[in-house]
Amino acid sequence: MPHPFGIDLLTVMGLGPVEHVTLAADLGCSAVSMGLERLPDRYNPHGYAHWSLRENAQLRRDLKAVLAERKVALCLGSGLRVRPDGDAETAQTASDMDLFAELGALRVAASDHGAERDRAVAQLAGLADMAAARGMDFSIEFSPVLTIRSLAEAITAVQQIGEGKASVVIDALHFFRSGGSVRQIALLDPALIGHVQLADGPRRAEGDYLTEAMTERMIPGQGELPLREFVDALPRGVILDLTVPLASAARGGRMPGAYVGEVVKRTRDFLA
Repeated sequence: MPHPFGIDLLTVMGLGPVEHVTLAADLGCSAVSMGLERLPDRYNPHGYAHWSLRENAQLRRDLKAVLAERKVALCLGSGLRVRPDGDAETAQTASDMDLFAELGALRVAASDHGAERDRAVAQLAGLADMAAARGMDFSIEFSPVLTIRSLAEAITAVQQIGEGKASVVIDALHFFRSGGSVRQIALLDPALIGHVQLADGPRRAEGDYLTEAMTERMIPGQGELPLREFVDALPRGVILDLTVPLASAARGGRMPGAYVGEVVKRTRDFLA
């Protein structure tokens, strides 16, 4: 059985949530991941108008309707963060989780940004409890530029949080650049794999790591990562959330229907 595809929020680079779901469905994808607001201006090359699912109740209703009508799952709610200062378990975080639950998100994910390791894990544990209280799964993101830098460190954090309370977001780009191997994926307990993001690129970052990861990845099959073997090692049925921002294509005048369609088609052909 082929893996179903999702379209990540980075791939559509600021597109409105209803349009995001419609595009995914039109391309034969069964899931989307998104945040509650449009991406910041530096990640919005099309210049889309500001939108906010926090502020606009009608937009939330429209999004719920199109998700149901087009049979697309909101597989991941994004944007939760642990920071060095302040408590992650704020009233704003609780409100955001309420909104994700209202929209039917299957899980939410959080990343740490400079917090000391033990504090980061404690804060992530609190977020995991908040997600569970709302009927959502919780996953931890990792990256070489975050406090939790690798799959091994993320699994350690999951174990500290407690069995069954959290899982891991495996972004193929971050995974291989942090020293990950296909063998690790093959040996991993499937219950630890909460969400998978798929993109290609050079083995080493070229230029600023975060800017590259957020704005200019490669379509699977175009870079240096062993993605076919990576996908083969995953449990059957895991959604492959295509996380392929192509800011250069957007700045060149190409619209999302064109370049996101190319991402989906080329990835399907590559994995066939």
